[in-house]
Amino acid sequence: MTAPTTAPTMKTATKQPLRRPLRAYLACARMEFRAALTYRTAYLSSFVMMLLQIWLLTVVWKALYDGRAEVDGLGLTTMTAYATLTTLQYQLVSPWRSSPIDQRVREGKVAVDLLRPIGFPGQMLAGQLGWASAAVPVLLVALPFALLIGAGQAPASAAAGLAYPVALLGALLVNQLLGLLLGLVCFWTLEVSGALMAYRFVAQFFSGALVPLWFMPGPVRAAAEWLPFQATAYTPAAVYLGQVEGLGIVAALGVQLAWIAALGALAAYVWSRARRRVMSQGG
Repeated sequence: MTAPTTAPTMKTATKQPLRRPLRAYLACARMEFRAALTYRTAYLSSFVMMLLQIWLLTVVWKALYDGRAEVDGLGLTTMTAYATLTTLQYQLVSPWRSSPIDQRVREGKVAVDLLRPIGFPGQMLAGQLGWASAAVPVLLVALPFALLIGAGQAPASAAAGLAYPVALLGALLVNQLLGLLLGLVCFWTLEVSGALMAYRFVAQFFSGALVPLWFMPGPVRAAAEWLPFQATAYTPAAVYLGQVEGLGIVAALGVQLAWIAALGALAAYVWSRARRRVMSQGG
C-alpha cells in the first residue's frame, strides 16, 4: 500500500534542490528590477538620450548618403533601420549600470552575500539581468517615437525573424558577463567608475552600435571581429536585417555561444582569485 506514494515523494524531493536555487536567483533579479524602477529620473533621461541618438544617427547617415540610393550595396533605409534597431536593443543589453558589485564591496555587503546559499557571481549576474529587464517598459514606450524619428522594417526573412530573439539573448548574456568581469575588478581597485567610462566608449564603438562593422576600415573591422563586443549589437542587428544569412546565422550564433562560454569561464577564474582576497582580508 505504501509503494505508490513513495515514487511521487522521491520525485518531489529531487525537484526541491533544483527549485531552491532558481527561486533564489529570481529573488535577486526581482530585487534589482524593483530597485531600477525607483530611478525614474535616470530612466527618463535615458529615454530622451536614446531618442536623441536615433535622431542624430539618422541625420548623419542621410548626410553621408547625400541623396544616393545606395552605398556599397546598402540602401539608406537599411542604414537608418540599423541605427534605430541597434540603439533600441543597446538600451536593453547595455544598461547604464553594469554591476552592483562595486557598491556592495564599498559598503561591505559582500560578507552577507557570501553567506547566501547560492554563489556570489550567480547572485550578481541574476541581479544584473533583473536590472536590465527594467529597460523593457522604457523600450515599449519609446518604440513608436523611435520608429517615427528613425526607421524600422520587418525581418529580412523567416529565418532572420526566428534567429533574432536568439541572437538578442546571446547579446544580453555576453554583455552581462562583460559587466560581471568589470565589476569583479573592484575587489582589487575598490572603484571602477573611471574604467567603466572607458569601457562604455570602447564597447559601444567596437560593438557596431554607432558604425556597423561593414563600414569600418579593414584593421578596425578585424579588431572588432576578434573582440566580444560585436556580439552585443552588430550580430543581432545584422541577423535581423539579412546582412548575415544561411550558414552565416549559425556561425554568428556560434560565435556568441563561444564568447558566453569563454567569458563565463574567465569570470569563474577571476572570482576564484577575488574570493581568496576576500578571505585573506576577512581573516
